Amino acid sequence: MTPFLQLALSLSIIIAAAKIGGYLSLRAGQSAVLGELLVGLLLGPSLIDLLHLSFITDQHLPDIIHEMAEIGVLLLMFLAGLELHLGELLRSGKVSALAGTLGVIIPLALGTLVGVLFRMDIQTSVFIGLILAATSVSISAQTLMELKVLRSRVGLGLLGAAVFDDILVILSLSIFLALTNPESSGGVGMILLVILKMVTFLVIASLIGRWVFPRLSKLIHNQPISQGLISFVFVTILLYGWFAEVFGQMAAITGAFLAGIWFNQTYLKDRINSSISIIAYSIFVPLFFINIGLSANIKELAGENLWLFIVLILVAIIGKIIGAGWGGNLGGLNRRESIQLGVGMMSRGEVGLIIASVGVTEGFISANIFTIIVGIVILTTILTPFCLRLLFPKMVKPETLVDQPLEGD
Repeated sequence: MTPFLQLALSLSIIIAAAKIGGYLSLRAGQSAVLGELLVGLLLGPSLIDLLHLSFITDQHLPDIIHEMAEIGVLLLMFLAGLELHLGELLRSGKVSALAGTLGVIIPLALGTLVGVLFRMDIQTSVFIGLILAATSVSISAQTLMELKVLRSRVGLGLLGAAVFDDILVILSLSIFLALTNPESSGGVGMILLVILKMVTFLVIASLIGRWVFPRLSKLIHNQPISQGLISFVFVTILLYGWFAEVFGQMAAITGAFLAGIWFNQTYLKDRINSSISIIAYSIFVPLFFINIGLSANIKELAGENLWLFIVLILVAIIGKIIGAGWGGNLGGLNRRESIQLGVGMMSRGEVGLIIASVGVTEGFISANIFTIIVGIVILTTILTPFCLRLLFPKMVKPETLVDQPLEGD
C-alpha cells in the first residue's frame, strides 16, 4: 500500500474504534474519554500495536498521527476556554479560589517530593508534580450533572475550582517550559524577562480578543464566504497557539485556551462552539486520546514502575482531597462538603494527559512515566464518579443550593 492508503486505513480504524469505545463507556456509566483511552491502549503496543503491524511500512505514519493529535489538543483547550464565563469565575468566591489554588500547590509539592524520593532529577520531579496538579473540568461537570448537584454549593464551588485549577496549571506549565529552555540563562533577570514576555503576550492577546474578535467575527459572518467564520476561528486557534509559544514563551495550549475565553464573549459563541465541536470531537480529539494509548505500554508498569505507579496514584488522590478540600473548608464549606469537593477534583482527565504529552515531547518525562500517568488518569476517571455517588445523598436538600450564602461571605 502507498503511504496515503496506510494513513487512510489507520485513521478509519482509529476514529471508528474511538467512537465505539466511547459509546460502550457511556453505556457502562463512565465518560467517553475513558473508553477512548482504553481503546488506545488496546490499539497500542500494550496489545495490538496497530502502527507497527506488518502491513504498515510507512515509518512516518506515527509522526503524522501524532501531529494530527496535537491539533486535537489545541481544539480541546480552545473548547475548554470557550466554556469559561469570566463573570461566573469572578463570582465563584473564596471556595473556588482557595480550593483551586491549594488543589494545585499540595499535589505539586507531593508529586515533586515523590520524584525526588525515587531519585529523579529536579526537572522531572517538578513536572510530575505539575501533572498531578491538573484536574478535569469536563469530567467533573459531567459527573455533577449526572448526580443533579451542579447547582449545589459544592457543585458550583467544584466547577469554579476546577477552572481555576486549569488556569493555574497551564500558566505554571508555561513558566516551567520557559525557565527550562536550554537556550535561556538563569538568574532573577531571566525570570523577570520571562514574566514580562508572558504578561505582554497575555495583554496583547487579550486586547485583540476583547476588541477585535467580536467585530471581525461579525464582519466575516456577514460575508458570502463558505464557513468563513469557522475558518477564521480555526486559523485564530492555530495562530494564538503559535504566538503563545514563539513570542510569549508559553505553551501553545495556553494560546488556544485564551482564544476560547475571548471568543466566549462574542454573540456568535454558540455557533462557534457547535461547529468547532464537530471538527474537534469527530476527528482530532479522538485522535489525541487514541494517540495516548498508541504511545503507552502498560506492560512497562511491572517491576519498579509498579511501585512508582502505586505511590503516585495515592498521591494523586490524597493530594486533591487534602488540597482542594482544605481550600473549600477555608472558603466556608463544612467538612462533608469539603470532602465532596476534594473527591470531585480527583479526576485528571484530558488536562493531565495534555500536560503529560507536552512532557514527553519536551523530554521531561520518559515513556515509562508517561504510561504511569495514563494509568493514573484512567483510574482516577473511574474512581471520581464512583466515589461522588457514595458521598452525595440521593436527594439534595434545598438549603444546600447555591442560593444559600457561604459562611464567612
